[in-house]
Amino acid sequence: MNKHKIKIGLFGFGNVGRGLHELLQNVPETNVEIAAVCVRNIGTRPADYPELKFTTSAKEVFDDPEVNLIVELIDDAEAAYDIVVTALRRQLPVVTGNKKMLARHLPELILLQKEMNTALLYDASACGSIPVIRNLEEYYDNELQISVKGILNGSSNFILSKIFNDGMDHQEALRLAREKGFLESDPTLDLDGWDSLFKLVILTLHAFGVYVEPEKIFTYGITYMTDADIRFALEKGRRVKLIGHAEKTRDGRLVLAVIPQLISKNKFIYSCEDEFNGVVIKGLFYGKQFLVGRGAGGHPTSSAVLSDISAIRYDYFYRYKRMKSGDLPHFTNDISFRAYVRYHDDSELDMIGFEDISERYISGDTRYVVGRVNLRRLHEIRSYLAERKIFIAAYPED
Repeated sequence: MNKHKIKIGLFGFGNVGRGLHELLQNVPETNVEIAAVCVRNIGTRPADYPELKFTTSAKEVFDDPEVNLIVELIDDAEAAYDIVVTALRRQLPVVTGNKKMLARHLPELILLQKEMNTALLYDASACGSIPVIRNLEEYYDNELQISVKGILNGSSNFILSKIFNDGMDHQEALRLAREKGFLESDPTLDLDGWDSLFKLVILTLHAFGVYVEPEKIFTYGITYMTDADIRFALEKGRRVKLIGHAEKTRDGRLVLAVIPQLISKNKFIYSCEDEFNGVVIKGLFYGKQFLVGRGAGGHPTSSAVLSDISAIRYDYFYRYKRMKSGDLPHFTNDISFRAYVRYHDDSELDMIGFEDISERYISGDTRYVVGRVNLRRLHEIRSYLAERKIFIAAYPED
């Protein structure tokens, strides 16, 4: 790459694309500029941004002899995959923020970038402004990793913060998050945990060297949380947080899940509020490290994109060191944990199959139990849980 001048072929000009353009105009970096922007519909953009060249043709961007770096920032995962693959095959370095595309195609893309000796960087795909991937790759690469977990979706955390701290109802908090531009174009990606899932798949590969297909991981969000669940959390001195969790057990198994958790005050992420992400990385010898930063909105993510651009300028690659380890953990769903479950009738409890129940409450329309459940069973009946609008949250002992 020409280290003296980076000419970006940018795909997508939504919140993050515009944020990147604004950053480049305001940071003292004179050797990076956007050469062309590919969008689905040009509309009024040429008049609004006369300094940029817009096109609807991906071919025009790829064939531009000035373009020496591709930045992909679109919502469509399939189109993003085509853009990334085309760029790598042309030996054009790529920066992408599309976590869904990466979560489904990472093994293939890792092989392709190695074959083409061309960098693919994507710190912007996980946790907004927090350089989690780079930290896992460079600073914790020789440590015996135990777990990576935390708030991976700033939008859902913003909504939960408004509910627990400001007393907003669910719909009011959702509306405010949308007004601030924090939500995905499909809000179920945030609320049902899918956005967190895709990020968890990516982080797990860098933390443990293991790729787990998204479909194998139990994923459940906050869509069905009600006032009764909020009251329960407050009565217990806890807050609900949507948590992505990857942990290696003592016998070498790897457990992954995305699920609401009832977080106690002694946990780092209890006080991680608004659109912030908070990630706790735990190693055998260094203990716990807590990384926190803004995880939703155009500017935090575009800052991560710009960091990746700068890294590519200096020929930085992800090395995927943990994948080369001979002692990789094996993924499993076959573990049990304590959970809070709000339900409607006893047949639902029979379907869940509690191993034991330590607390039960029935009053009017509100019914809940606390007991041990099996993660594999929950994964098998996830559709049933959603159809019945059952709310379930992990309820750690501490």
